[in-house]
Amino acid sequence: MRKVFILTGMPGAGKEEFVKVAQELGYRIVRMGDVVRQEAERREVAMDDRGVGGFADSERRLHGPAIWAERCLAVLGDGDFVIDGSRSLMELEAFRRSLGKSARLVAVHTSPDERFRRLQLRGRRDAPRDRSEFDERDARELGWGIGSLIALAGTMLVNEGALYDFRTTARNELERAW
Repeated sequence: MRKVFILTGMPGAGKEEFVKVAQELGYRIVRMGDVVRQEAERREVAMDDRGVGGFADSERRLHGPAIWAERCLAVLGDGDFVIDGSRSLMELEAFRRSLGKSARLVAVHTSPDERFRRLQLRGRRDAPRDRSEFDERDARELGWGIGSLIALAGTMLVNEGALYDFRTTARNELERAW
């Protein structure tokens, strides 16, 4: 049976580490954020957090709350996948409607202080410049419904310790019988 992990969690929680382990195990990856950033860049949106986040939000208002899930499903091929970055119950519904029992929702959780530290270290173009911008981003994500999605995840992976420990936990989840 095909395996598709729908991955959720707040920015900086460690979803990318889960993805790296999945890639090592042969999973194909679709990053919802990449789909958003590619479309934003194509439309010449400012490639900072406010620009990309505002664009993602406006697309949800224009095309419905599941638009980014639908755009990700359009690029999904055969095989086992991790879809990284689901943010709302409507996205989850779109994934489950299309993928059925092959979809499993996994949430990665990390404290806000640790997530802020990680986002600062990673240094992506859309990283928050300060704690105020970080809090604004969290509020936007929570406004999209990510908190409900995290609460309903079948599996919650806590990522507060050593990277090796989290990667082991991720590997165990990815190798678990369906």
